Amino acid sequence: MKTAEIVITVTGCKDVSSYDHVPLIKDGCVLCNAGHFDNEISKKALDSEAVNVTRVREFVDKYEMKDGRMLYLVSEGRLMNLAAGQGHPVEIMDMSFTTQALALEHMVNNHKNMEGKVYAVPDHIDEAIARIKLKSMGIEIDSLTKEQTEYISGWEEGT
Repeated sequence: MKTAEIVITVTGCKDVSSYDHVPLIKDGCVLCNAGHFDNEISKKALDSEAVNVTRVREFVDKYEMKDGRMLYLVSEGRLMNLAAGQGHPVEIMDMSFTTQALALEHMVNNHKNMEGKVYAVPDHIDEAIARIKLKSMGIEIDSLTKEQTEYISGWEEGT
């Protein structure tokens, strides 16, 4: 943190930036959280060393520290994409939730043949979601022919 211009926490854990870190943070550093609740960056720790906190622009607070450093906290330490932005667009969320639901259905239907490990979402599920989404937008997509599928899967033809 001594040399960082910007610090973005994405751990999903509390006190990732805590009392021990405050003295190490470089003057002018911007602190952001994209991982969890507003306890990932300890505001109590910042407040304990600050002589003044000023809102310098929407969603950005300047912390004037006892030693003269200026630190900047985005969206009060809350998830910056939700608190200072619009979050995830609905066009992304509907596909994310659909993927989760269909992957869960796949696991329920196939759990007897699965091991206790992480699996990628099967291609047929991803492709079905893409086709449904495109159709909902009035867009059609064609499919590869058998020959095209073989060509892009092989190495025998081409230069």
